[in-house]
Amino acid sequence: MTVMAVTKLSSKGQIILPKAVRDAHRWPVGTQFTVEDTAEGVLLRAVKSLAGSRLEDVAGCLRTTGAPRSIEEMNQAIDDEVRARHDRGRY
Repeated sequence: MTVMAVTKLSSKGQIILPKAVRDAHRWPVGTQFTVEDTAEGVLLRAVKSLAGSRLEDVAGCLRTTGAPRSIEEMNQAIDDEVRARHDRGRY
């Protein structure tokens, strides 16, 4: 599949992907891309989203130690990890 189109860089550094290209790849609004600088130019790759998991499929797959955690404790642990990853440049 080859779709050729011309677009331009805006003053805000944005590039519009032509509708024919978006339609050909079935990219909906909000699709995220990785951007790679290559010797030939810039390479965009759509980030593949993971399929959702059902609780029944994953419940009990992790070993736990100690007393069960409350929802508040679990939410706090998640917030702490997201902040730590953000500080390391992961998000």
